[in-house]
Amino acid sequence: MPEQRTRRRAQAVNLDTLGLEMGNKPPQALDFEEAVLAALLIDPNCVDEVLEELQPSCFYDPKNRMVFEAVVALTNEHVAPDILSVSQKLKAMGNLEAVGGTVAITTLSMKVGASAHLEYYLKILKQKKIQRDLITASMDILRKSYDDSVNVDDLVDSAQTKVYDAIQSNSKKEVTAIGSAINEAMQKIEDMQDQTGLSGVPSGYVSIDRITQGWQASDLIILAARPSVGKTAFSLNIARNAAVDHNMPVAIFSLEMPKIQLAMRLMITESGLPAEKIKGGSKLEPYEWEQLQVKIKRLSAAPLYVDDTPSLPIMEFRTKVKRLVKSKGVRLVIVDYLQLMQGPAELRGFREQEVAAISRTLKATAKELNVAIIALSQLSRNSVQRSNSNGKPMLSDLRESGSIEQDADMVIFVHRPDFVGLSENPEDREKTQIIIAKHRNGEIGEIDMRFKSDQVKFVELDDNLISQAESTEYQSAMNADGGGYDPFDGGNSYGGYDMGGANPDF
Repeated sequence: MPEQRTRRRAQAVNLDTLGLEMGNKPPQALDFEEAVLAALLIDPNCVDEVLEELQPSCFYDPKNRMVFEAVVALTNEHVAPDILSVSQKLKAMGNLEAVGGTVAITTLSMKVGASAHLEYYLKILKQKKIQRDLITASMDILRKSYDDSVNVDDLVDSAQTKVYDAIQSNSKKEVTAIGSAINEAMQKIEDMQDQTGLSGVPSGYVSIDRITQGWQASDLIILAARPSVGKTAFSLNIARNAAVDHNMPVAIFSLEMPKIQLAMRLMITESGLPAEKIKGGSKLEPYEWEQLQVKIKRLSAAPLYVDDTPSLPIMEFRTKVKRLVKSKGVRLVIVDYLQLMQGPAELRGFREQEVAAISRTLKATAKELNVAIIALSQLSRNSVQRSNSNGKPMLSDLRESGSIEQDADMVIFVHRPDFVGLSENPEDREKTQIIIAKHRNGEIGEIDMRFKSDQVKFVELDDNLISQAESTEYQSAMNADGGGYDPFDGGNSYGGYDMGGANPDF
């Protein structure tokens, strides 16, 4: 705390010095400051309005700032501010002489303007504070930019944070009457009547969408599991279903896996070819090359955007998402994974606080940009170490910070009993449970699915037999006499099998 106070004093001195060096005064409006303080001293009815809009740093003159701090202190003590009470509070705070004594307070009370103009006065003071904060932030950025010992990534992160804080800290959202909110809700309900029944981005899985109604705009969804259970695979399936089947723009921020590997995983899922062949473990047959080229056409044309920046700073993520929402209309954002992101530079070394800041920013970004954000998260080993447990994850297993659970609108676990050594039954080898453990705006539940590891694909139980039947039909058609790819067929069939379906499975 002493270090922070010293830093703030240094910034204030730098601001004044800079103004002198440039031949300009730092942005200020002393007459407006005095007019606002005078209104507080003689009209108790304006106290709530002023205190809601302003903070002490909105006053440039130190004397005016001290008077305002005394008014705030009195209000917190439920005492109405006037000349006498403010003078007494300043005396108790040791600031009465610094502001010029009771005479100065009396003089200040006579500088009141028209109460009808108070809203305009407040607006001017807030604008001047934003200007000063931006100058202070710019000076700090400039100073650090000349310092070769400062890491460039930290510099960019710090610069974005300071500029954002300078703007965001002075913006307030107006209170809305419930009637207005109800009108908006009614309009949304009317709009949804013409839709397919889902109010959010479809997951591509009927059982999940039945509970979630799709991934809802402004929601932060945490998708968590133990390492290598299938978090990334499941999130890619979700991204593919939204972008390919429903043409909804999706952005993937992969902090762990390069974009080439992500693309190969998506190609495996889309083509239905064995993973070992796509990865180069064995050669593709000629018909498999043709199958691959045809099947990935829809994937290549899908509105799916990938960023594989490692150790992505949270403020850089926020900036990129804003750009994608504005330029590409992105509606779903996937982060793989949360613990690999970098929080604010000042919290480095305080891991729990850093993760909490990342979690809060993810939720704030989802709400501000009105998009759904799915953030993958690691789980601790508690779930597999608990005695007398079926190994199912719990909310308390979320790693490194309780803020993740607190900030999330929904928490989903991917649980594979065979993978964590809880089942040796061959029939359970692919069995997977999707556990919705927290759902702020709906029900929770467990959904049984299967994970086709050779296709990097999750399927619902009802889809499993269909998928197997289609795969068998494809193989028999390819091996039959006269079967094969017909180049004059428009790329929609192989040996009589229709490739034009909305969601083919191989």
